[in-house]
Amino acid sequence: MSRLAGKRILITGGGSGIGLATARQCLAEGAKVAITGRTEAKLREAAAGTQMLYLAADLGQADQAKRMIDTLVGQLGGIDVLVNNAGLNIKDRQFAQLTPESWRQLLAGNLDAAFHCMLAVLPYMRQQKGGLIINVNSISGKRANPLGGTAYNAAKFGLRGLSMSVGAEERVNGIRVTGIYPGEVNTPILDNRPEPVSDERRQAMLQPDDVAAAVVFVASLPPHVAIPELVITPANAMYV
Repeated sequence: MSRLAGKRILITGGGSGIGLATARQCLAEGAKVAITGRTEAKLREAAAGTQMLYLAADLGQADQAKRMIDTLVGQLGGIDVLVNNAGLNIKDRQFAQLTPESWRQLLAGNLDAAFHCMLAVLPYMRQQKGGLIINVNSISGKRANPLGGTAYNAAKFGLRGLSMSVGAEERVNGIRVTGIYPGEVNTPILDNRPEPVSDERRQAMLQPDDVAAAVVFVASLPPHVAIPELVITPANAMYV
């Protein structure tokens, strides 16, 4: 039996990387899937030949996030699982290189986007007396490694606090919140590393399907089970 049969799942950042891998695995497990992201052409290509719905939106803008949620709730008939996966980084990420503009850009893409989507979806989940929000965070939300950069780390730490706080508040409404913290993953965000990443190193990292499998695992658990946090790293990485 398909593990996600009948589940209505919305995935942000669904046009590539972890988001697209998650969308494909959720479809294979019987879910009804919608994806969103900033670039309509990328979403259209990702959804081609499938039954995925898609809708472009800049989730850093509260009005666009709400309009996207409202539209897809209407098309799906509700949302059982929201996967906040959208994120970004920049090359000039050290504190001395940041500007007020780049700081706001990174907080908007990595923290505000999740907040806006949660704010828009929670009334629907409360109404249906249940739901699951999975925030795909980063190991940078637990360990402020300089590799991620100051603003990225700050946003991911903020996302951890957001996840834990909303999970604590919304449990009385049957709503669970999980934060997933991947280590290095071979996705297009690596293209914005200050130094190029070799193919050999990319192959040693987690792959998008690895993180997607963790998302599917969490989404397939029964409503009486909650996983507040899940850390997943490459086997050759040290987590201390």
